[in-house]
Amino acid sequence: MTQRREFLKFLAASPLLTSYSAFAQEVEETLGQRLTDPSEVINVFEMEAIARERIPPAHLGYLSTGVDSDLTLRANRAGFSRFQIRPRRLVDVSQTDTSVNVLGSEASSPIFLCPVGSQGAYHADAELGTARAAAAKGHHMVLSTQSSTSVEQVSEARGAPIWHQLYSTNRWEYTVSMLQRAEAAGCTSVCLTIDLPGGRNTETQSVLIREDTRNCASCHTGQSKPMFDGLNMRGVGLTDAAMTWSVIPRMKEVTNMNIVIKGIEVDADAALAVQYGADAIWVSNHGGRATETGLGTIECLPEIVSAVNGRIPIIVDGGFRRGTDIYKALAMGASAVGIGRPYCFGLGAFGQAGVERVLDLLNRELLITMRGSGTPTIASIGPDYVQDAGYRVPRGRLGRELL
Repeated sequence: MTQRREFLKFLAASPLLTSYSAFAQEVEETLGQRLTDPSEVINVFEMEAIARERIPPAHLGYLSTGVDSDLTLRANRAGFSRFQIRPRRLVDVSQTDTSVNVLGSEASSPIFLCPVGSQGAYHADAELGTARAAAAKGHHMVLSTQSSTSVEQVSEARGAPIWHQLYSTNRWEYTVSMLQRAEAAGCTSVCLTIDLPGGRNTETQSVLIREDTRNCASCHTGQSKPMFDGLNMRGVGLTDAAMTWSVIPRMKEVTNMNIVIKGIEVDADAALAVQYGADAIWVSNHGGRATETGLGTIECLPEIVSAVNGRIPIIVDGGFRRGTDIYKALAMGASAVGIGRPYCFGLGAFGQAGVERVLDLLNRELLITMRGSGTPTIASIGPDYVQDAGYRVPRGRLGRELL
C-alpha cells in the first residue's frame, strides 16, 4: 500500500498529467493522513489539501471561496498563465538578496502576509501563530480589522511594526477610534479596504455552511472582534457606501500612519489614489471575493503600474501560489506581493509551524526563479524579464492548482 501511495504521488506531480485525474484526487484527499509534519509538505497545494481536511466546512467556506460562480477566484490563478518569464544567462547569482523596504517597513522577503480575518477559526494559534511565524522568517504582516486577536497582542508577538487593515465604518467616530488604536499599538501604515461598498454574493460559502452542523455564530459577529472593544457595533456597518476619494485627506487629518488604498483594479482609480495623497496602492479584488469581474489581479497590474509611474509603491495580491507568480509581479512593477490563503492553509494544517513552512516554500521557489533568471536581487528584477502573451495559456492541473 505504501508503494502504491508513493507511485500515485509521483503521478500527481508529473507534468505528463494534463487533467485532474482520479490518481491525483486520491493522493490529495489522503495527504492529511500521510503527512504529519510540515517539513514533509513540498508545495502550497499540498498544504491546502491538508488544511481542507482539518478546517471545519463553514470556516473553510469563508477562507477558500469567492463570489457568485467563483469566476474571479479562478481568474486570479489562471491570469498568471498569460505572462511568461524571460531568463538571462551567465549572470553572477552566487549572492542573492530578497530584502525589501516598503514605506519604511523592512522585510527579508517581498512576500507580505495579507490581512485575513478570524484566524482563530482555522487554528488555536490564530493571529499570534501567524505573527510569530512572520517574526521567525522576517516577513511583513498586515492585521485585519476582523482579527480574532487584538492589535496590541499581535504587534507584540511580531516584535516589529505591523500594518493595520481598516474597514471604514459608516460612523466616522468609530473609524477614527480604530485608526488611533492601531497607531497607538505601533502600526505604521493603515490599509483602507475600498472594494466592498455594497456587500457580496457568497454562494459557494453558503453551500459549505449548510454542510456544517456546528454552531459557530460567535466567529462572525462584529461584537466578538477585539478591534471593536468599547464600541457598540449594533447596527453599524463595516463598509461605508457613501465613501469617496475625499476619505484619504480626511484620514490624514487624524493619523500619522501611511495610507495604503487596498482594492484598486483599474488605472483611473490608481491615478485618483495618487492625486488624493495615498502613500501606496494595493492591487486587490479581495481574493476574488468582491466584484465578479472575471479578471485576475496580475492582469490588472500593468495598467496600474503605468498610471502610477513609480510615484508610490504598489502591492498586489490574488492567487499567488508559486515563486514564479511572485517573480512575475515583481518584474511587472510590484514592490511587494501579498499572500492570504496560502499561509492560512498552513495555519489550518499545522498552526504556526505550517505558516513558517509555507513561507519557506515560497521563498525557496522565488530564490530558484531569481537565480535561474539572472536576477540576484529584487531591484534587478525588471520588465525585461517577463512578457505578455496577450491571452491565458491553457495548462493542466496538479491537484487544486487552478484555485
